[in-house]
Amino acid sequence: MRTSTTRSALGGALAALALLPALALAAPAASAASPSPSASASGKPAPATKAGTSFLTAINLAPGQDAKVAASTGDYLYWAFGASEGQTPTIGLTVDLAPSADRQGPQTWSVEVFDGLRRRQSCTAGTQNATADKSAASLALSCTLREIRSWAEPWSGDPLPGTYYVRLSLADAQQPDLGLAAAVQLHVSAKGDADNAQPEGGELKAPLVPPVGGGAATAKAASPEEPEDHWYTGWFSGWNGRWFWTLAGGALAALAGVAGYTLTRHPRGRRPARYGSVPPQAGAPQPGPYAGSGQP
Repeated sequence: MRTSTTRSALGGALAALALLPALALAAPAASAASPSPSASASGKPAPATKAGTSFLTAINLAPGQDAKVAASTGDYLYWAFGASEGQTPTIGLTVDLAPSADRQGPQTWSVEVFDGLRRRQSCTAGTQNATADKSAASLALSCTLREIRSWAEPWSGDPLPGTYYVRLSLADAQQPDLGLAAAVQLHVSAKGDADNAQPEGGELKAPLVPPVGGGAATAKAASPEEPEDHWYTGWFSGWNGRWFWTLAGGALAALAGVAGYTLTRHPRGRRPARYGSVPPQAGAPQPGPYAGSGQP
C-alpha cells in the first residue's frame, strides 16, 4: 500500500516538472496579449502626468493626448503641442481646487498661449481668466486661437505652423492658499486641416519649432561665429597689440606736447609789433657821445 502511494506521488511530481516549460512559454504570450497600462483600448495616447516649469522644460503632448497633473497652488505649469496650417486650436483646462475648508478666499487662475518664438497669442474665444469663490470646487478655462496661417509678415503676430506653449498660472489668491494641492486636466482640440487653409501667396520655409534638449541645443545654436581673419588681423591683437597701442599713444602724446608748446610760447628775442618800442627808464645813465669808443 505504501509502495503504490509513493509511486503515485513521484508520478505527480514528474508530471508537474514536465509542465513547467510549457507554463513558462505561455506566461509571456499572455502578458503580450494583455493591453499595456499606458495605452488605452481605443488607441488614444495615455494622458500626460507631468508638466514643465518653464518653456525649456515644457511637456510635449502628442496629437490627441490630454494631461492630468497633480500640482500645487501657485506653480507655473507648461505644456507644448504642435499645430499645422489651416487648424484652429482650442485649449480647455479644468482646475480642481483644494477643499474649501482649507482655502482662505477666492482664487483667480489664468491661461496663456505662446508660439515657438515666445510671442503671446491672443484668444478669439474662451475664458482666459476665471475666478473661483471660496465655496467652489473647480473652475474652467479655455482659449481658442486664430487659424494657423501658412505664412505671415515679419512685423505681424499671426500664428504660424509649429510648436505652441500653454502656460497655466495662479493670478490672484490669498497668501495662505499658496502650496495647497490642486489637480489640472488639459485637453487640446483642433478643427480644420491644410485643405481649409487660405492661400496667401507665400509659403513658410520651416515650422516654428524651437530646438530641444534642455538648453544644450539652444546654447549651440546661439554660439557666436568665429571672426574672419585678414592680413592685418595679427598686428593689433595679443602681444603685438600692446606694443602698437603703447607706441601710438606715446607718439600722440609727444606731438600734442610740441603743438601745445608752439601755441603757448613766443619765440625768444622778438617782441610783437603791437606792443611798440620800450620807452627809456627814468634815472638810467644816458649814453655819451663816446659811448662804445672806450674813451672817457
